[in-house]
Amino acid sequence: MSRALWILLACLGVLLAVAGGAFAYDSSTSKTIAPGVSVAGVQVGGMNTEEATKVLTAELGAENQAPVVVVAGNRRFRLTAQQARVKVNVSAAVEKALDRSRSGWIGERVWRNISGGKVSAAINPHVRLSLLEVNRFVDSVAKQTDRSPVEAHLLYTSTSLGTADGSNGIAVSRKPLANKIVASLGHSGHSAVVIKAPTTSVAPKTTRAGLVESYPTVITVSRSGFKLYLWKGLKLDRTYPIAVGMAGLETPTGLYSIQDKQENPSWHVPKSAWAGALAGKVIPPGPDNPIRARWMGVAAGAGIHGTSAEGSLGSAASHGCIRMAVSDVIDLYDRVSVGDPVYIN
Repeated sequence: MSRALWILLACLGVLLAVAGGAFAYDSSTSKTIAPGVSVAGVQVGGMNTEEATKVLTAELGAENQAPVVVVAGNRRFRLTAQQARVKVNVSAAVEKALDRSRSGWIGERVWRNISGGKVSAAINPHVRLSLLEVNRFVDSVAKQTDRSPVEAHLLYTSTSLGTADGSNGIAVSRKPLANKIVASLGHSGHSAVVIKAPTTSVAPKTTRAGLVESYPTVITVSRSGFKLYLWKGLKLDRTYPIAVGMAGLETPTGLYSIQDKQENPSWHVPKSAWAGALAGKVIPPGPDNPIRARWMGVAAGAGIHGTSAEGSLGSAASHGCIRMAVSDVIDLYDRVSVGDPVYIN
């Protein structure tokens, strides 16, 4: 055998020995997770699969997982892993950690292990949970956080009409919040995962400029001033003298609306002591009927109607209704519709 062939065979033998040693060493670490690998924040590098499974099962039990805290405005809402019924698939996570540890060719793995190198890998395990419980939690957050918009509205007095701007409301974006919560559950540790609730602004449907269209006709009544004011387009259009309820039978105050309209109505006499023998009867149109020409029902049996006792206008003389001169009530009747607001002060 020549010297050159001998040297070649010797080198080949050395290479085979090194390769065999590398394969043997690699096989001996085939169930060991590489340093630097973590699962759900738990460092499992250097552990074999059995050790890692044991540690992760303990660390990622629902009682040891970090809760989620949702911040909405100045309020905080807490959901624990136990409440969400979280279960981590530890076996699949360990297998994934091992697969990541075995990445690269054999020489790279052997050199990394010998030299103390690390694999930078953060494994996010598959987490099972109750979407029903997560959605219930999100609904609770939304219920306590959502704020309806304030619509632009009228400012009533008996003799004037003003307007006020509305303001935006707020609504929790439920699906995005639920997705954030699901992504945040399943981590070890007792430090809460804090999430800011995503929200959207909810604009009012009625703007200040839209009030004119929404309220084309408004009536306001001053009991003390014995005046009825008709507003068109939020501007004063007509003023009428009236009579209101006497002491003990006062015209009701508050914000109402025209409930019904009748021409030459019958009088349905209330079953009240002041009605005497007429209580409960129906008086048809005619001289015995004090409700003349027109009727506009407002509230609780009270309404606006014409009267033959025009001398009572400017005083508290009725049994709760608003009296008007016949010519005035006919004029008003044609200018208003059922549903128009009536404010009595």
